Amino acid sequence: MQTSQHVLFERSEMKDRHLVRKKIREHIANRAKLPILIFPEGTCINNTSVMMFKKGSFEVGGTIHPVAIKYDPRFGDAFWNSTKHSTMTYAFNVLTSWAIVCNVWYLPPMVKEEEEDAVHFANRVKAVIAARGGMSVLPWDGGLKRKKVKESFKEEQQKKYCQIV
Repeated sequence: MQTSQHVLFERSEMKDRHLVRKKIREHIANRAKLPILIFPEGTCINNTSVMMFKKGSFEVGGTIHPVAIKYDPRFGDAFWNSTKHSTMTYAFNVLTSWAIVCNVWYLPPMVKEEEEDAVHFANRVKAVIAARGGMSVLPWDGGLKRKKVKESFKEEQQKKYCQIV
């Protein structure tokens, strides 16, 4: 990792977030450095949808080169449901699969628009990726697969439903 210029941080540490943002901005400004690969969902899900992106990747400026990745489970499923399968079971399933096949689409570069904030920019990029991969867009965080839904989020969804009805 030291030879490939990783930017490491502890997500729960607020001071690290500011330091990471600064390091990424410096990295982007230096044309001699390679582009940074970021997975803005912060987690992998079941290959059917694109979950909420972390906004930090979209706050630093620069050009985003979106990539849509979708696994084809016909020969072997790369998705790991960590609540159902242990690390060893997952590794065994992957290693004994006929093949792990995935489609990768390199999409046109995108830049944050003047009036756009980081959240709207992230959502615009997410929508383009989801559309190309034939996946649905989800408004919540991938951490929900391991945590309970906040009451405030439930209430917000209930209010939206009541307005529709």
